[in-house]
Amino acid sequence: MTDLNTTRFPVNVDAALREAGWQPGRWDIKLAEEWADALRAHVSPGGHRHAVFPAIVEAWAEFGGLRITAPGHGRQIAPATVRVDPLAGLHLARTLGDLGRALDTELAPLGEEVEGGEQRGVLAMDTEGRVYGIDHTGDWYLGADVDTALGALITGTQPTRLVAEP
Repeated sequence: MTDLNTTRFPVNVDAALREAGWQPGRWDIKLAEEWADALRAHVSPGGHRHAVFPAIVEAWAEFGGLRITAPGHGRQIAPATVRVDPLAGLHLARTLGDLGRALDTELAPLGEEVEGGEQRGVLAMDTEGRVYGIDHTGDWYLGADVDTALGALITGTQPTRLVAEP
């Protein structure tokens, strides 16, 4: 008998991703490159620029353009609807730059959490592929990679708050 769950995601996360249009092997590098060009071209009024690096381009190519809705209630918190579109963080070059410096890395926008059509928070990734959430309540660590972060967001798993060391 074969294992029915042969994907890299838990069954409920896989189902939500597939409902959004993802499938194994999905790869839209053209869209990812368009986003990379748009972010590289954007300069904030204060002169801040976005970082663009391989890990984020790969995440955009695989998940870009998806709007992923959780299939049910969250484990610990309300699950998020995730929209993978880095232009949601276009005007946050300084914010992402500041957080990246605090974490000793660079960050690039990945997308956003939405609720009722309104942005609830911005998602970002660092050069190592770790994913973070930034919202009005603070900065959050969502996972060591995009798979883990999407799983946490879709299942409503409580993220870890980033706190400055004294």
